This record gives sequence, C-alpha cells and structure tokens, in this order.
Amino acid sequence: MTQNSRLAATPLSILDLAHIRQGGTIAEAYENSVALARHAETLGYKRFWLAEHHNISGVASAATAVLIGHVANATSTIRVGSGGIMLPNHSPYIIAEQFGTLETLFPGRIDLGLGRAPGGDYAVARAMRKDFRPNGDDFPQLLEELRGYLAPAKPGQAVTAYPGAGANVPIWLLGSSGFNAALAGELGLPFAFAAHFQPDNLLAALELYRRSFRPSAILDRPYTMAGIPVMVADTDEEAEYLATTPQQMFLNLIRNHPGPLVPPVRSLDWNALEQSTVEAKFRAAVVGSPETVHGKLELFLDRTQVDELIIATNPYEFQARLRSYELLAEIAGLGTKVPELEGTVTS
Repeated sequence: MTQNSRLAATPLSILDLAHIRQGGTIAEAYENSVALARHAETLGYKRFWLAEHHNISGVASAATAVLIGHVANATSTIRVGSGGIMLPNHSPYIIAEQFGTLETLFPGRIDLGLGRAPGGDYAVARAMRKDFRPNGDDFPQLLEELRGYLAPAKPGQAVTAYPGAGANVPIWLLGSSGFNAALAGELGLPFAFAAHFQPDNLLAALELYRRSFRPSAILDRPYTMAGIPVMVADTDEEAEYLATTPQQMFLNLIRNHPGPLVPPVRSLDWNALEQSTVEAKFRAAVVGSPETVHGKLELFLDRTQVDELIIATNPYEFQARLRSYELLAEIAGLGTKVPELEGTVTS
C-alpha cells in the first residue's frame, strides 16, 4: 500500500447489527458490539453505526438509540450513530428527543443516519406505527419535521424538543435506491448507499445524488459513503470459508427462515436460483487475503469515487471478526490517514 492510494486517504467505519450467533445469546451480542467498538476505536476507525431491524431473529439492534448510548458510554472518541434509524417507524419528535439526549451525553460523537424502509415486515411496521405508509412516501415530510425539532427553537414555537432543539447532530440520508439519493442531494446532506445488500443500484444512486446536489449550510460539495461486506483473513481460502456464514444468513432470509449466524461450511447447499440471488446480494463484497482485499478496495474506490466506506463483517466466530477488522486497518493504514478536505463531513 502507498500513501497516495485512494484507500490510504479514505476514512473507514463499521456497520453493526448486534448479530446473535447460533448457540449464543442477546447479551453476548451486546458484549461483542461493545468489544468491537472499543477495538475499532484503538485501530482508528471513524464511526461505529448500528442499524434498526425488527422481528428478525438473530439481529438484536432493534432498540437502536438505546444501544447507541450503550456503545458510546463504553468508548471515548469513535463516533457512534445509526445506520440507520428507519424514520417512518417513529414520531420525529421522539427521535429528536432521543438523539438530543445522546448528543448531550456524548457531545460531538453522535451521528443520525436515516432510512425510509421499515427495517422489517409490514406487520411489524404496523405494530410500531398504525398510520405507517408502506411505500415511505411521507419520508420527506417526516424528515422536515425532525430537522425542525433539532433546529434552534423559535419564539412562540408550540412544541419544542427538550433535549433536541439546537442539537448539532449530523444527519445522513441512507438508501438502496434513488429516492433518498435525490433527496439528500437536493437538501445538501451526506448520502450513504447500502451496497452491502443492494449493490446493483450503487453507481446509479451515486450519480443521481451528485447530479442533484445543491450546496447547503451542511456541505458545500457532495459527500458519499458506501456500505460493503468485507472479510479479510490470512489467505483467500480462509476468507472465502468464513464468508459462507453471512452467505448462509442471506440464504436463510430468502428461504424465510431468518435466524442466528451459523458456522461456516466448505460448500453451500443451494439451488441455482438461490445461489444467483445470494451472489447478487454480495456483488460488492470484498473477500480475501490482505493483498487481495487491498487490490479490490482500490478498484472499488476508483470506480465509485466514494468519500468513505462503512464495513459489514459478520463471520461466526467473534475473534475472526476482530481479526478481519485488524487486517483491514493494516491494509488501509488507519492512524496515518491524510487530513480530510475542507467542505466534507469532518464531524
């Protein structure tokens, strides 16, 4: 790796869902999230984001704001946030209060990433909000309402978020299609694309965001992040073996049998349609030895021109997960990053 490579100049972050492993417990998943965040902090990762999902056995990050507070309390410098909060599930006022509280407790360290999907099936969405709109077409209105509650309070304002009003919580829009890409561009907000499960729309969404971008008080030029699966091990063969755990996770979702992370296998038992579907979900995945991963990440960054990467790594054994992030930190030279350019998201 050379210091003038794109990877050497690209901040790296971590996406976590507090996965439960087969034979493990929810408490263990939370302990692992904290341990990983602490380790990531020492390695030089920039952010540790937790994603809201519901009614999915094997995923324990449902109460996302609570878990963000737990992780932030156990760390000291790494930014902690949501990747993301699914805003149509919630009252914007409650989210403003929650993240205003988090920002007060951990000033300058909280990110608020927002998505418009339910993070679960329709039934659980209805259980959370009786007026839920399954197509998410009310997201722009909900976002405007939320931003109003987080802005400085105005004289005579009937409803004010205490805490929340005036909180300097950076808002990101997240997406796997063009809807939030265009909206983020129009509002001058940073945009993160979920290529870790919807890679085929990545380039089109990034192009739409950049084309739609209007400078704002937040950003004077576009700022993009891509979420991708990465698995690094000492050899290509070992990394490919470990990667069969997240592949099985998606395979089980396709079969409508979601569950905990399962041990890796030497060969996957799937039919041709299942194989093509899982492989499509992992089209952006970067798997291999340090040398292989370094080369693939440089190519990905050259192709996408994203400003930041947020990495999802979910092997069965927690030590393998720690090792993958350690190797990735070495590959990228974390701790020796060049300063970020003015006009980008530096918080």
